[in-house]
Amino acid sequence: MSDAVPEPEPEETEPGARPESGYEPAAPAPLDVPRAPTGDAEVDARLARLADADHLATDGHVEVYEDVHRGLRDALTALDARPGPPAPPSPHEHRS
Repeated sequence: MSDAVPEPEPEETEPGARPESGYEPAAPAPLDVPRAPTGDAEVDARLARLADADHLATDGHVEVYEDVHRGLRDALTALDARPGPPAPPSPHEHRS
């Protein structure tokens, strides 16, 4: 008498086929994260682009996030390039 348990016979499957696990990934769904307007049209347009990720599978989010990040970085860089208000005159500037 043997205590060995017989191994189940492997099922025939097609090469590369995955066994059914019963797992179905969820479809893309909006996160509904509120976005308050900033008052800057360019920044608001970039932030509105984040809604595009709501309709993509997860692997498509990176492209949207990188695009938004690049646009926001460009907007900040443009702020640094604008000339500011003139400096107040120095009290020592008009001496003779």
